[in-house]
Amino acid sequence: MTLQIKSFDEYKDVYKRSVEDPEGFWAEQASTFTWRRKWDKTLEWNFREPNVKWFAGGKLNITENCLDRHLDTRGGQVAILFEPNRPEAPVQKYTYKELHAAVCKTANALKANGVGKGDRVCFYMPMVPELAIGVLACARIGAVHSVVFAGFSAQALADRIIDAQCKMVICSDYNDRGAKSIPVKEVVDQAMNMGCESVETVLVHKNTGGPADMPDARYKWWHDEVDGQSAICEAEEMDAEDMLFILYTSGSTGKPKGVVHTCGGFMVYTAYSFKNVFQYQDGDIYWCTADIGWITGHSYIVYGPLLAGATTLMFEGVPTYPDAGRFWAVCEKHKVNQFYTAPTAIRALMAQGDKWTEGYDLSSIKVLGSVGEPINEEAWEWYYHRIGKGNAPIVDTWWQTETGGILISGLGGLSPMKPAHAGYPLPGIQPCLVDSNGALLEGNDVEGLLCMKFPWPSMLRTTYGDHERCRQTYFAAFQDMYFTGDGARRDKNGMYRIIGRVDDVINVSGHRMGTAEVENAINEHPKVIESAVVGYPHEIKGQGIYAYVIVSGPVGDEEAFRKEILAVVTKEIGPIAKPDKIQIVSGLPKTRSGKIMRRILRKVASGDTSNLGDVSTLLNPEVVDEIKTGALAD
Repeated sequence: MTLQIKSFDEYKDVYKRSVEDPEGFWAEQASTFTWRRKWDKTLEWNFREPNVKWFAGGKLNITENCLDRHLDTRGGQVAILFEPNRPEAPVQKYTYKELHAAVCKTANALKANGVGKGDRVCFYMPMVPELAIGVLACARIGAVHSVVFAGFSAQALADRIIDAQCKMVICSDYNDRGAKSIPVKEVVDQAMNMGCESVETVLVHKNTGGPADMPDARYKWWHDEVDGQSAICEAEEMDAEDMLFILYTSGSTGKPKGVVHTCGGFMVYTAYSFKNVFQYQDGDIYWCTADIGWITGHSYIVYGPLLAGATTLMFEGVPTYPDAGRFWAVCEKHKVNQFYTAPTAIRALMAQGDKWTEGYDLSSIKVLGSVGEPINEEAWEWYYHRIGKGNAPIVDTWWQTETGGILISGLGGLSPMKPAHAGYPLPGIQPCLVDSNGALLEGNDVEGLLCMKFPWPSMLRTTYGDHERCRQTYFAAFQDMYFTGDGARRDKNGMYRIIGRVDDVINVSGHRMGTAEVENAINEHPKVIESAVVGYPHEIKGQGIYAYVIVSGPVGDEEAFRKEILAVVTKEIGPIAKPDKIQIVSGLPKTRSGKIMRRILRKVASGDTSNLGDVSTLLNPEVVDEIKTGALAD
């Protein structure tokens, strides 16, 4: 099994070795897995094209490592523990043997519907076991899964289906979420009428079993297709560099980009990082509260834990249903040992009051994790003392969709902790800080732009169908480096603190939103001439979305107009992208070349209007005072 570090001194030794001989180090980690054929070369790379290959020529199937290799030793152990949305609903358990059979049956159903190696399959589903089973079934037969978070709009879903040319869409009839039942199939129905011509089959999982009509012959019920299939399905042989999945993420330009991850490197890195960051031990119950629609769910609900032979808990519900004690009730009920959630959830639960944390036995928790955005000190202290009772260390994990796995973090209780600091790089990870010209900032107690100067196995290989975009976005800013888009500080002890995005991307509740994407949606409103979107500090979400909007004439009822804009954004992207504040303005501060001065807009949005710098060189300096006044009056 994956090699696990046991002390901080060992971490330092292993880290030194991993940097001095990265190929030897990762070959050693990879050799703990089942390969059909060993790789020819551990690593080939350059960051200029970019071209990165790990374990090329190696043959494997990731599901043989997630499932088959555990059957003899832990076939009867629970692999997936499912806690439904409604507390009174029965818990479901899939042992490794049962999960293997369910994945094989589903894989055979996909094959029976014409899905094969290299075909793309889109998922638009709630957090139910069938989503994890479906994803693994794709990997079993070499199909490429593309999971879309089931809160995105029909238009956003259609864009992703069309970009990946998906052959099949798998959805549920309804999502059971909190007190609501959300008709997600209706969103898929709408998307199918938006040019998704590549889709041959829509498989519908009966989640709540409400009435659902099948619009045309492409639609089929999951149970009709899966139930009668054989529980044996030979795993497709894949090259280490074959595509495993596409996951769409927002960037600083309008169109979401499909981040591509491959079979071998993603497998090796997610298993290694899971075992080490969470210090998982046999018999532990591990719970990550993320959604599989995001990278955290891919790496640390499905693949990482199953590769490590863990018991991974899937939760369908929300943190505040039926009340704000739900997380802690679930931790007590299942005796959770590692708990991994987002700062947004922690802040939201803090705001509900300490009474909701009282009366629960949380003594089973050994490690607390944080993911999605930098955790502020107040939330860190609350989490550590109220939930961990001062006994459970916090691993404040920094990583991205593009990195595939956690790059900077503590390792369970082995590493020093410092509130709001992610900590030290994992073995094999070589971060650096550079100034705006790309010059390396040496030593400690420095602040700069966070880059990676050497590849790691789970890094993205390309953006689907547009390799040049991948190069421009991540590798063109600084020669021979991967640029993360984040600013960071390295303290006097060499620990990293992530400061936040330095590009036009807003981190809302741990989910990245490109400002251009939100602006494009707002601009769809017939009365909007132009808009500018910035992030501002939000006490629950971390960052909120502040929109400045220029309109074509009087809008009448401003409140009704704002609601119309929110409706347009919800339709174009989904409710996750709705602006928190909308200010109607007569103009936007622009340079003489026409560039919007977002620096000024960000300061105004955050309430800091005292020092906006020299605005006299702007094309329209007079608009700044108007924007300031309007913001103060809001």
